[in-house]
Amino acid sequence: MLYWFFVKTLGPVARRRFHPVVEGAENIPKQGGAIIASNHLAVIDDALLPLSSPRMIHFMGKAEYFNGKGIKGRFKKWWFTSVGVFPVDRSGGSKALGALETARHVLEAGNIFGIHPEGTRSPDGRLFRGHTGVARLAYETGAPIIPTAIIGSRELQRPGTVIPGKGNTKVVFGKAIQVPKTPSENVTREQLRQLTDRMMQDIRALSGQEYVDMYAQVLKNSQKKG
Repeated sequence: MLYWFFVKTLGPVARRRFHPVVEGAENIPKQGGAIIASNHLAVIDDALLPLSSPRMIHFMGKAEYFNGKGIKGRFKKWWFTSVGVFPVDRSGGSKALGALETARHVLEAGNIFGIHPEGTRSPDGRLFRGHTGVARLAYETGAPIIPTAIIGSRELQRPGTVIPGKGNTKVVFGKAIQVPKTPSENVTREQLRQLTDRMMQDIRALSGQEYVDMYAQVLKNSQKKG
């Protein structure tokens, strides 16, 4: 696993460029599974979180990263696997559920799983409605949810920008939401939505973002049609 090699070798370069300030790292448990649920403003968010966490974070990645052909395709698969990323098919249905099953195994093995409950980057900098997959994982595993806010990354990397600029960022890990392990058949949709909404409001309080009670992807789709 090359995760810590890249964090240690590339981390100093990234820190000089993004100047991340970390708050609340003590809220990440020193051992056992936990879910880091963060807002999502820019591509560099998934670099800022590992740089800020004292423990390795496992992420989901687009299935296309793992399915490429030739030398480039094999390199991508090796790279993402080496740094703790596992594939998710974003077409939905049973394929997406397979990724959640992998996430469950990550948590049950006592590891940290990182996810953006909005499901995609914010199209305008606001915080959007969370999907209930995080809540479902928390109930199934009993893993606490760590609401997390990334601040300043959008200013360094606007949508469509490949190379981020230099500037200041902040990562704030909030107090854990403790969730009792509960058989999936005993968890109602209402419970999933209530826990998800509580998590999103905690993220909003940490990030200072305006909250929008709609899915980010819905707004993105409407912008494309317009």
